[in-house]
Amino acid sequence: MSDSKPLVGILSGSASDKPIIEKITGVLDGFGIAWEYNVLSAHRTPNRCAEYVKGAEAKGMKVLIGVAGLAAALPGVMAAHTLLPVIGVPGDGGPMKGTDALHSIVQMPPGIPVATVGVGNGRNAGYLATHILALIDDSIRAKLVAYRESLGDSE
Repeated sequence: MSDSKPLVGILSGSASDKPIIEKITGVLDGFGIAWEYNVLSAHRTPNRCAEYVKGAEAKGMKVLIGVAGLAAALPGVMAAHTLLPVIGVPGDGGPMKGTDALHSIVQMPPGIPVATVGVGNGRNAGYLATHILALIDDSIRAKLVAYRESLGDSE
C-alpha cells in the first residue's frame, strides 16, 4: 500500500486468502495504484463489512475487490451496498477447488452486478481494476497502454 489515498479497497473473508491478495496488490503496485486491504466476512462480520463498503466512496475509492471462497457471499454483499464497481475473485480452496465460489459470485440478481474473474485469479482482478481506473486517470491509462504494448515483446 502506498501513502496515497487508496483508490482500490480489497476485502477478503479470511486471512487465508493472502496468496490471492498478494497477486492483486502486486499488479496494483506495478501501476502505482494505492490500495488498502481488510479481512471482513460477509458471514462473521456483516455489519462491519457493510459499513466499510458504504464508506468506501467517501474515502475516495473507485473500485472494490472481494475475495471469497465456498459460499462466496462477500462480493455480492459488497455490491449490494455501493454503486462502485465490485470485482469478485473466487477463492481456490474447499472440496470443489473454487468452482462453488465461482458459481456463487456470478449468480447475482439483476441490478447488483459483480464483475468476476477466474478462480484464484487475483492478477486479472488487479488488471481489471487498473482498466477501470484508466477511464478516469490519464497517468494510469498511459502506464496501462505501455504495459499492453509490452505484452507482444514477451511472445
